[in-house]
Amino acid sequence: MQRHPEFPLEQGLIYLNHAAVAPWPKRTAQAVTAFAEQNVVHGSQFYPRWLQKERELRQQLQQLLNAPSTEDIALVKNTSEALSFVAYGLPWRAGDNIVSSNEEFPSNRIPWQSLSDQGVEFREADLNPCTEPEDALFALVDHHTRLITISSIQFASGLRLDLNKIGEFCKQRNILFCIDAIQSLGCVQFDVQACQADFVMADGHKWMLGPEGLGVFYSRPEARERLRLTQYGWHMIADTHNYENKPWSIHPTAQRFECGSPNMLGIHAWSASLSLLLETGMQEVEKKALENAACARELIEQSSRLILLSRHNPALSSAIIVFRHHSADNRTLFRTLTDNNVACAMRGQGLRFSPHFYNDFEEIHHAIELAHNVI
Repeated sequence: MQRHPEFPLEQGLIYLNHAAVAPWPKRTAQAVTAFAEQNVVHGSQFYPRWLQKERELRQQLQQLLNAPSTEDIALVKNTSEALSFVAYGLPWRAGDNIVSSNEEFPSNRIPWQSLSDQGVEFREADLNPCTEPEDALFALVDHHTRLITISSIQFASGLRLDLNKIGEFCKQRNILFCIDAIQSLGCVQFDVQACQADFVMADGHKWMLGPEGLGVFYSRPEARERLRLTQYGWHMIADTHNYENKPWSIHPTAQRFECGSPNMLGIHAWSASLSLLLETGMQEVEKKALENAACARELIEQSSRLILLSRHNPALSSAIIVFRHHSADNRTLFRTLTDNNVACAMRGQGLRFSPHFYNDFEEIHHAIELAHNVI
């Protein structure tokens, strides 16, 4: 088995857990080491270069999202923080409702449920029985619906929704559209303009191969102006580096959501990771990741002992595959796989494989064979 040069993983390790926390590319570790060594020798002497790296990261994220401008990009701690900016930034009225699904990760559920004390209802559509899961969302919308919030790809099933269809529905009805894109960005191509999203957020530590503790928050300018700020600090003012700024005003761009000092270590690391994805090309990344997932799906369907749980829509494929064993329980299956150096996760009703572009068919075959042979 020949390793990708950017992923010199431990001998024998098959990493199929990118929907959880991904390994770093080799270049990312090198970027972190170089940044640390520069700090040891020079301190912050080269801070202007660090600011240039921050600008470069925003440009990379703009490209990944197809955002109109870097001014729409905020660097945040994580997805939950960005979702909370929206949940607690919008002016709610008692009787308003928010439409989502019953498959959301807690990050895209808890902030909205916490608004119940303001009289805001959180409605969860059941996506499972529907041929067109988007229609399940639409069926819960009424005149009091202010926002639809949905994961682009569901973490525990791999279901990928038609974001363009949802975006058009929202636009026609003047409903805000919020997307948790953590299971899309870095794996499949994404276009905030095509889907007409108002807000998009994602952490960098999954498919984007970056460190934990740094994420992206996209906001459409018109929607951004509707958000009341919930955090304040020196970095979110208009004249950021004028420390005697009196009086001050809010930064005109998405930087208004960045209240304090930037995570420069994370910025250097994440930029290095994204450089690999963008050099490879997201079209190629998506093609290879989905081919690996298709390989796993086909082998599971051919197995007499494994049961595929993920729904498959050829037009909207994801790289998340969920399955179970016909007789062994999920814990036994998970323990057997992890004991044999297969990195995966228990999610939903079974085991989740989430291969990336650098995995190969030999790894997929071996992992499925191990699962098949569990007694």
